[in-house]
Amino acid sequence: MKHLSAVNKYFWKYRYRFFIGIIFVVTSNYFTVLAPEITGYVVDKVQQHLSATHPGTPKKYDGFVTYLLGNMEKINSFSTVVVVCCVTILLVAILRGVLMFFMRQTIIVMSRHIEYDQKNEVYKHYQQLDAGFYKTHSTGDLMNRIAEDVSRVRMYTGPALMYFINLLTLIILSVVNMWRQDARLAMIVLAPLPILSVTIYLVNSIIHKKSTKVQSLLSDLTTNAQESYSGIRVIKSFVQERAMLGFFGKNSEEYRKNAIGLAKVEAIYFPSMGLMIGLSTLLTIYFGGMEALADPYKISVIVAFVMYINMLTFPVSSVGWVASMVQRAAASQKRLNEFLDTVPAVQQPAIGAFAGNVTGDIVFNNVSFTYAHTGIQALKNVSFTVKQGQKVLIIGKTGSGKSTIAQLLLRFYDPSEGTVGIGGANIAKMPLPLLRNSISYVPQDVFLFSDSIEGNISFGLQQKAPIENIRNAAANAAIDAEIMELPAGYQTTVGERGVTLSGGQKQRVSIARALIKQPQIMLFDDSLSAVDAKTENSIINNFKTLEADKTVIIITHRIFTVVNFDQIIIVEDGHIIEQGTHAQLLEREGYYAELYNLQVLSGLQPQ
Repeated sequence: MKHLSAVNKYFWKYRYRFFIGIIFVVTSNYFTVLAPEITGYVVDKVQQHLSATHPGTPKKYDGFVTYLLGNMEKINSFSTVVVVCCVTILLVAILRGVLMFFMRQTIIVMSRHIEYDQKNEVYKHYQQLDAGFYKTHSTGDLMNRIAEDVSRVRMYTGPALMYFINLLTLIILSVVNMWRQDARLAMIVLAPLPILSVTIYLVNSIIHKKSTKVQSLLSDLTTNAQESYSGIRVIKSFVQERAMLGFFGKNSEEYRKNAIGLAKVEAIYFPSMGLMIGLSTLLTIYFGGMEALADPYKISVIVAFVMYINMLTFPVSSVGWVASMVQRAAASQKRLNEFLDTVPAVQQPAIGAFAGNVTGDIVFNNVSFTYAHTGIQALKNVSFTVKQGQKVLIIGKTGSGKSTIAQLLLRFYDPSEGTVGIGGANIAKMPLPLLRNSISYVPQDVFLFSDSIEGNISFGLQQKAPIENIRNAAANAAIDAEIMELPAGYQTTVGERGVTLSGGQKQRVSIARALIKQPQIMLFDDSLSAVDAKTENSIINNFKTLEADKTVIIITHRIFTVVNFDQIIIVEDGHIIEQGTHAQLLEREGYYAELYNLQVLSGLQPQ
């Protein structure tokens, strides 16, 4: 239950709705317990009418019932008394139904508001977590926690809470009325309740453990399904449908076994509740019958007691259901807390730590970086300087660390050692939105949203851009003509992850998205790998037209000579092994010269 304390802030936020809901619960149950007392009074009247004698033992009634019955004593007609009592019971039932409606309108609606707030809280926190977090946690697990786990917590903040308050109120009111009418018989009838409490406690501990296991397996199952849907083309191309089905079936079977095990444990509740209720009814009839032999007018008490017990049947039998919902919610909230309590490795700087504007000057000063989840040291004492407006080419083999430079510049990670500066200031002191708004980034793994092409290109803008600006950016990315050939043009929906476009088209739309942003720094990380040589040449030439004050960094494993780069940096095994202009590096006859000659001889060099 300690894990569920995290939602207490929401109860306080919606405290008025919550407290009003409790009032409706208590009031509706108050009118519920009036029916047995009025029925007992009718039974007494029937006995009195049949035997023509006065009841032997005076009864104690609730204040409202006492007032009501006092007025009925003035009625001389027995049939009129019975009719009035029946109508009163009917009106009480109608009033209770109206109160129950408002009870659900307050507490259940409150739980929907809490669900809304909690999903927004989880989603917001997901966006604040650093890139390293997403390398160690699967998308399916993240989705399961924000969907399934939040829904289970809602069952606690709504139905479980409502039924618990309803049960508690009804038990208290019923026990008070039973005790007032016959304390000895009430003690005998309620004797099975301690046994019931022990049963609930023991089974709850088992349910909590099994619920945690089931939720974990459901996350694995969701992850398995999500990866299969995303990689369906790879699965089909390698004819691995049967293998993936077997893998999913194995995970599904494990989930099924644990879910059935949980259901079996939960099934213990309802027979236990039924047994306790049945036992209480038998005790009422037996001991009440013994008393009725001595005092025939005790029959009305027995009738009232049986009604109270039957009235408690559903609430008491729902104890197991409520307890199960609470335990499942606790297990789910524990999983949510694991993420909500995760502190992002990349923190926003303190307010006022940076005052100024971001420029295109970049400085890497003895930067080293090791990926925490793998222990691989990607960069080792890397230092270089880029002046505003310079065009820089960073070249390196796969795994050399060149992409890590881009991720450190965007502050997806913080360096293990050294500093990264922009405009003379450490980026660790810059507000993250300010830093990232000043950089356009085209990653290796291009991602398009299931939106129109226009929406994807203008994604990074704060305001909607004119179509002329969007087309101009697309033209510079050499994709405008192809877009216009589509049936809906720029309004064409590209599907999930841009599935309706080719790899080269997706890359060029992503480049257009970077160009239209017009930032201080443009960062292209191997973003032309799926583009043919002619189109690549056209795009690279378009970079020449960018404003002179824009800093452009192109990260690749190939050489481009169509642009006169101010700097070319060669990275290998996390070190900068060569640095200079094209002419300078050719003169050194090192790695760059060797790579250049290889590309020229193989015909890979764009002209």
